[in-house]
Amino acid sequence: MSPRKIIIDTDPGQDDAVAILLALASPEDVEVLGITAVAGNVPLPLTEKNARIVCEVAGRPDVKVFAGCDAPLIRPLVTAEHVHGKTGLDGPARPDPTMPLQDQHAVDFIIETLRTQPSDTITLCPLGPLTNIATAFQKAPDIVERVHQIVLMGGGFFEGGNITPSAEFNIYVDPEAAEVVFRSGVSIVMCPLDVTHKALTDRTWIEKMESLGTLAGHMVAGWTDFFERFDVAKYGSTGAPLHDPCVIAYLIDPKLFDGRFINVEIETKSDLTLGMTVADWWRVTDRKPNALFLNSVHRDGLFDLLSERIARL
Repeated sequence: MSPRKIIIDTDPGQDDAVAILLALASPEDVEVLGITAVAGNVPLPLTEKNARIVCEVAGRPDVKVFAGCDAPLIRPLVTAEHVHGKTGLDGPARPDPTMPLQDQHAVDFIIETLRTQPSDTITLCPLGPLTNIATAFQKAPDIVERVHQIVLMGGGFFEGGNITPSAEFNIYVDPEAAEVVFRSGVSIVMCPLDVTHKALTDRTWIEKMESLGTLAGHMVAGWTDFFERFDVAKYGSTGAPLHDPCVIAYLIDPKLFDGRFINVEIETKSDLTLGMTVADWWRVTDRKPNALFLNSVHRDGLFDLLSERIARL
């Protein structure tokens, strides 16, 4: 079976970085056609820079990185330096990347790729706010039916929110973009907080990454160590949730996950619940299902996969 062709849309972020490394270490499973950066965890000049840093850590300066939207569709940008540090990739120091940023806008790259590749062959993998994807869908409605699938990190239901009591960060930053995507009719797989909060790092795994003796292992250990401190202090958890790697892991081995195909709507009007993913888990409405909402993960299997693939780099 040939690898799935994917575009990673991202706002790195330490967990985004691990997701990118997992994808680049898995060429038999996924072919990364490009990485598109969006404003989210930190502003766009940092997210596009961070995406290139991660590619260089992976030894893949050939990967094309594109800068996209620098603000949500209609709202001011909300960022998360309190979680990821002022660079978005705080942890071990890295020099500025030397690989080039592509001249083409990320949205135009998404549109062009979906128009030129065979229909129903491209999977979009958003790891941050959905601004780039929604903008592409609005600018070129003809591409929507050409998307094979969207596998995204975002939302939550039983776990509530992590930026407000009811909203997960990626959806909260640009709820209008999320609404466009969830109403697009494209097949959607969600990796919400309900599943990512079960994908917790621990000291043993971080030390295992460091013991690889490679640049990738050292950086993953340092990034997750930094990222872990916030969640341990805030939630009292044993480690940090690796949100975004769940997206790539699902593509590689969907049997690691379980969920339910349900209707998910995005709250865009309420000040109290803005950005909430209203998930009809119990199917109490007659709204048409539009997303596979994942809610469980085989944690040991996930971290075995991460360990095996990152050791390749």
